[in-house]
Amino acid sequence: MLRTCQRNKPPSVPDVMTNDELAVYLQVSKSSLYKLSQEWKALGHKVEQHRRFHREAIVRCLDERKKDKGDE
Repeated sequence: MLRTCQRNKPPSVPDVMTNDELAVYLQVSKSSLYKLSQEWKALGHKVEQHRRFHREAIVRCLDERKKDKGDE
């Protein structure tokens, strides 16, 4: 039976991400993400003791941040 190669496929990004998934998505270390998540508390929702981040909110925030830095 032939198996398809998954190497060329980009990993799917969930709409709601955990801290670990968001660190991978943003390509930052977990410690860097924890610093960022202090700023981004409003972008996430707490589920029990953990935070969940909505991809769309993160993308919007990054776009706004990019615009602000471009205006300097």
